[in-house]
Amino acid sequence: MGSVKPACPAVLICAVTYREESDDDLAFARLTACFGATVLAQSPCPFTHTDYYAKEMGAPLFKHLLAFERLFLPDELAPNKLITNFIESDLSIGGCRRVNLDPGYLDAARVVLASTKDHAHRIFLGRGIYGEVTLLYRNGAFQPLPWTYPDYREAGTLAFMEAVRVWYLRKVARAAG
Repeated sequence: MGSVKPACPAVLICAVTYREESDDDLAFARLTACFGATVLAQSPCPFTHTDYYAKEMGAPLFKHLLAFERLFLPDELAPNKLITNFIESDLSIGGCRRVNLDPGYLDAARVVLASTKDHAHRIFLGRGIYGEVTLLYRNGAFQPLPWTYPDYREAGTLAFMEAVRVWYLRKVARAAG
């Protein structure tokens, strides 16, 4: 039998969708308490690609991405999604979420997002959580796939992911010595 190569650590990322800045601040405090300091943060942008969350959260909505400094193993994605689901629930008022938190991870080759919704292109990770490869790094840039959400196709999001990837590669190279 051949040996199994251990997984490389990855960068935890999290998309934060919110209406009120104070809710974003509360979510940020909870996320950093659970996952540690952030290394990069995208500036908030209007979230206009869907009205999926509007009935529950109101409008207008804003969204930004965070990247956390501590690397983690990809098999921690499902437990991390359960943590973000708890934070969403804990910050809810009257059964309505004030924030939507979508964690994922980035490594040298891909961006993977966690979801509670099954679909043909998602892989079951356990405990009701699925993983979706959302972006692939090919030909020197992140490339969307047919199912990639519109906001992950935007130039600003792709630039953020590229900056996180550059930081990640430097951190891995320093750790390797």
